Amino acid sequence: MPELSQRRRLLVLAICCMSLLIVSLDVTVLNVALPAMQSDLHASTSGLQWTIDAYTLVLAALLMLAGSTADRIGRKKVFLAGLVVFSLGSLLCSLAPSLELLIAARMVQAVGGSMLNPVAMSIITNTFTAPRERARAIGVWGAVVGISMAAGPLLGGLLVESVGWRSIFWLNLPVGLAALLATLRYVPESRAPKARRPDPVGQLLVIALFGSLTYAIIEAPSAGIATSGPFAAVALAALLGLLWYEPRRDEPLIDLRFFRSAPFSGATVVAISAFAALGGFLFMSTLYLQNVRGLDALHAGLWMLPMAVPTFLCAPLSGRLVGSRGPRLPLIIAGLAMTTSGLLFAAFDAETSDVTLFLGYALFGVGFGFVNAPITNTAVSGMPRSQAGVAAAVASTSRQLGQTLGVAVIGAVLATGIGESSYREGFGSAAVPGWWILTGCGVAVLVLGVVTTGAWARRSAAQAAERLKEPEVSEVVGVSGRV
Repeated sequence: MPELSQRRRLLVLAICCMSLLIVSLDVTVLNVALPAMQSDLHASTSGLQWTIDAYTLVLAALLMLAGSTADRIGRKKVFLAGLVVFSLGSLLCSLAPSLELLIAARMVQAVGGSMLNPVAMSIITNTFTAPRERARAIGVWGAVVGISMAAGPLLGGLLVESVGWRSIFWLNLPVGLAALLATLRYVPESRAPKARRPDPVGQLLVIALFGSLTYAIIEAPSAGIATSGPFAAVALAALLGLLWYEPRRDEPLIDLRFFRSAPFSGATVVAISAFAALGGFLFMSTLYLQNVRGLDALHAGLWMLPMAVPTFLCAPLSGRLVGSRGPRLPLIIAGLAMTTSGLLFAAFDAETSDVTLFLGYALFGVGFGFVNAPITNTAVSGMPRSQAGVAAAVASTSRQLGQTLGVAVIGAVLATGIGESSYREGFGSAAVPGWWILTGCGVAVLVLGVVTTGAWARRSAAQAAERLKEPEVSEVVGVSGRV
């Protein structure tokens, strides 16, 4: 990509961050509104899980397709299409008269969302080419997640209490429109020099794997093994099919050679673990604050601030540390903080005291703030620029898959533990296994942060990148006038 002016690069970063803002806001705002939706739409716990997982599931299934398509036909084109479809899906969500139609509208949102984050990261990767500058840009990108975590619960709580839960989806419309107009004006078009062919078989196998696995987990507590078991079998068959089929294609949807890089594989598992913890943490916290403590949506949103503010403050610091010292230290800090937070809830009943509840939320916020930048930076660093979209999409897919599994597993554990009891009566004991699962996710982040960032891991990354290299061809771009 031809060198852009500093001001132009910052404008491109701001526009990409706007797309992340609406996607991230959608998650945090929705969690605060869950009890209101449950009451209005008469939803069960599994119904609440599907309002979240229908979105993250479709998103995870389509992210890699969106990334490779953007590399092939043009990142700006796909990004614009994503903004339009996401905004339309948000409007449909606000009008949904039933739980089933709300879930369907969430899936429309997800189709648009799949074209935003991985494509935006690919645009950033090709705009900020210097490693240190890129790491700082990714730190800013990560800080936007913190902004959404801080603003989302407050805005969501205020809207739910004053207007109703449907209004939470209106937030996406003005931001989406502003991002659309700015993209048309300032974002240059770019694409990979060598077009990758579509892989419909691989795409269908990914959809079968993610969809069947999520359904089996969510429905197991109510439907039993007789119903969920066949879906688990389909998920296993789809996974085996991917492992057999993808290496035999010249241009696969998922290039399994990426995973020969220990840092890339580590970043993938860290992303799944960290975002599974986030999904489960938000799900349990929302139900606890509103259904057990009896707080309204606004006050529940205020209780999320001890988690959101550290995330906002730590994300850019993590980006700077990654740029200056590499990913190991941020990952160790993240793993320690998330593990300690989980232990406070699992072993010491942190929710029974305001002080320990505050501390548990703050520690989780610190951990999550530090984990995002090293995930993204490791995923795209060392990979050929021609495959930036696919590499970024794998990282984004790992995040969404993690969040999907976190909500599915924690929700299933919670539903099984509560049974026929009310939330007030059964939540405390039912949540303990869930908190231990979140503690395990923190331990995974810590261990992988140490193991996959050393000299051996760097050698494996260099070897993997060498295998992935294609003949040097300049990026194909079309750039409007400089700013």
